[in-house]
Amino acid sequence: MASIVEATNLTKCFYKRKGIFDPHPAALKAVDGVSFSVEKGKTFGLVGESGCGKSTIARMVAGILSPDSGTVRIQGDRDIVFQDPYTSLNPRMTVGAIVGESLLIRKVPKVEVRRAVKECLELVRLDANASVMKYPHQFSGGERQRIAIARAVIRHPSLLILDEPVSSLDVSIQAGILNLLKDLQDELGLTYLFISHDLRVVEFMSSEVAVMKDGRFVEVASREEIYASPKEPYTRALLEAIPKIEF
Repeated sequence: MASIVEATNLTKCFYKRKGIFDPHPAALKAVDGVSFSVEKGKTFGLVGESGCGKSTIARMVAGILSPDSGTVRIQGDRDIVFQDPYTSLNPRMTVGAIVGESLLIRKVPKVEVRRAVKECLELVRLDANASVMKYPHQFSGGERQRIAIARAVIRHPSLLILDEPVSSLDVSIQAGILNLLKDLQDELGLTYLFISHDLRVVEFMSSEVAVMKDGRFVEVASREEIYASPKEPYTRALLEAIPKIEF
């Protein structure tokens, strides 16, 4: 099966100064020679503790950051859903404007944009007629994340990057969003790069899993292999530390 994403030897450093006059800032290697591919219609789960480099990879695949070295090749279009839907949605724009903005930028006729916005809001299980003229603050956290997902899928991307998409939500709301993402993947044929610190959430979503530590992949295997017989002590430690969540 064809790969939607091919990432090869990705490396990214950030620089930290000890003071504003420090002429030699220290290099912090956030991502160190990471390679992976994601097949069409599959979910590649990326898991690890905070600060291990997961979100840096997400931003390089999304095109928000440029790698210092290495390449990212993507077949088709891509979009990203961020962790916090409250800060990722413009509070001054209505939901209809937020969801349809990317189509208007591309000069799609307004009548087609309105139709697409309504379809996408209904696709994420929101009442389109009741939602389009409201503002983000008038919705719950879970509803805002559904709006962010609608905005991401309206252009029918081949790849959707999901950077901790449920970690800011109550546990009671998480299952609904995860099940929605599963349904959308089946309905639209989406490919996911799914990023989380929670191995149980990654288990539910992913077909292949990479465990990350200090900018590198510690272990990469199928979901079944990772959870049935993890080979690395770090993977086993993560599995033992995270409480079991039933979906």
